[in-house]
Amino acid sequence: MDISQTARGEALRANLLEFMDDHVYPAEAVYTQQLIESGNPHGFPPVMEDLQKIARERGLWNLFLPDPEWGAGLSNVEYAPLAEILGRSPIASEACNCSAPDTGNMEVLAQFGTDAQKAAWLTPLLQGEIRSGFAMTEPDVASSDATNLEFRIERDGDEYVLNGRKWWTTNALHPHLRLLIVLGKTDPAASRHRQQSMVLVPIDTPGVEVVRSLPVLGFYEAEGHGVIEFRDVRVPRSNLVAEEGDGFMIGQARLGPGRIHHCMRAIGVGERALELMCRRALSRSTFGQPIATRANVQDDIADARVQLEMLRLLVMKAAWLMDTVGNSKARMEISAIKVAVPQGVLSIIDRSIQIHGGAGLSDDYPLAWMYQYIRALRIADGPDEVHRMTLARQELRKYKVDDASAPAVTPAQA
Repeated sequence: MDISQTARGEALRANLLEFMDDHVYPAEAVYTQQLIESGNPHGFPPVMEDLQKIARERGLWNLFLPDPEWGAGLSNVEYAPLAEILGRSPIASEACNCSAPDTGNMEVLAQFGTDAQKAAWLTPLLQGEIRSGFAMTEPDVASSDATNLEFRIERDGDEYVLNGRKWWTTNALHPHLRLLIVLGKTDPAASRHRQQSMVLVPIDTPGVEVVRSLPVLGFYEAEGHGVIEFRDVRVPRSNLVAEEGDGFMIGQARLGPGRIHHCMRAIGVGERALELMCRRALSRSTFGQPIATRANVQDDIADARVQLEMLRLLVMKAAWLMDTVGNSKARMEISAIKVAVPQGVLSIIDRSIQIHGGAGLSDDYPLAWMYQYIRALRIADGPDEVHRMTLARQELRKYKVDDASAPAVTPAQA
């Protein structure tokens, strides 16, 4: 396994670290204050426009896309350290046009879109002129199984008619939202994985209604996670992505890179939580001594460092496999990091909150935001239980006895 960095990757990393120190971290409080002053939890504070301008000038734009025709052309191994750095701040990914769900949507359009679809939607997304949403999850079914979806996409002449309700559609409340990529059933009678299709739906299409914004553990994200109602929404057949019945396949192709990007960023969240933990432990004293001298606090710090190093190596292995053998053959490793990283990082954040005391629960530190973000990641893009099931099935296949003549294992041998 070769996870060494290229000269290009190292140069971008140094550039990005400088950008974070000089511009992003100082802008976090400004961003929050501008949102508060706007009176709307969902918005695009002016400071973000300033950050995006600087990021583009520095060449820190669309770093996530491996296709050099559309993005930076970085491998997953090259992008991983950059995504980790972006994960250290809640505003960094948007500043560099590398935030979900736009990243996944751009990958879908780049890989499966027609020339007309790319011109209409991919180009303005790459330019940061618009935002997009991915409407998959539904409130009335267990959406961890994508074949459960009940949302209907029915053909009517040269149009598709969409009916149903989606929720947790990220970017639904963003003022620059222009496009939804919607997954639904076009043929309920087809085989299980050929029933679904994806269509492009402009947000201003008649019949599309953003019903409300969903908070995550009490936090309203600036981009919003929306409940969206579709009532007899009509779009032309040319808005179909790829072919009818390809929706499930496209969704799986989209979610693989999305999952590893989430985990890459989560490592950065964990690193910042550990940094805050150490600074707090050194600056606060109880019973006449800095809390950094307490054995239990030192244990927390040591365990966090060990955990982050292990998680990073697991993520880098998955990235290397995606680069060398392809996303589908790295499926087990992607499932493994999707289980391990959010759980591990969440425990680090929790320990950091504990060491901060009451301050860790406030908005004076980013820890409360970190906690809700990473806790949600244990559900987003497939819950832990589904990924564990995938991993367990793969392990069990190694030991399944198909040959009746194979020797049995006695209790003593077991």
